[in-house]
Amino acid sequence: MDIILLERVGRLGGIGDIVSVKPGYARNYLLPQKKALRATESNKKLFELQRTALETRNAEARAAAEAASEGLAGQAFLLIRAAGESGQLYGSVAARDIAEAANAAGFHVARNQVQLDTPIKAIGYQTVKIRLHPEVEVEVFINVARTPDEAERQAKGENVINSQFDEDRVAAAEQAAEIAENAVQLDGYEA
Repeated sequence: MDIILLERVGRLGGIGDIVSVKPGYARNYLLPQKKALRATESNKKLFELQRTALETRNAEARAAAEAASEGLAGQAFLLIRAAGESGQLYGSVAARDIAEAANAAGFHVARNQVQLDTPIKAIGYQTVKIRLHPEVEVEVFINVARTPDEAERQAKGENVINSQFDEDRVAAAEQAAEIAENAVQLDGYEA
């Protein structure tokens, strides 16, 4: 099915491009979302009459997105989640959680603007892209931790999982040394 794009759509084209897409994609997404028109002769003429208004509206939306991106770019958002000893989350962090964290910080981000290929399933410091407009994309940082203290350590660049294993290893070595010392004292006491 041939359609005329009314706004920039990723991987398809920009305003006014006539592209061919599968009928289901056009009927179920592009046409109901008012992102495209069927490429008929009457719609082509209608589009040409409305072209300047559409381009002006797109330019205004892009300018607003660029203004919002200046404050949002490089922001770090903290998400406290329950996780196991290995750092594996008991749930996951999805695009909805990231959008809620950004909104709580005073930014307006919709769930569908968060570009997350797969949910985050482990603690750590992640980089996530947010597409505020088809032509404006920013990167934010997501700090997923079990506690605020752990989040601070991660923000400083420390690998919390490895340091936790190191701490456990040191504690086990100290405990083994104490047991060995107690055993020597007991042996010396009996002799």
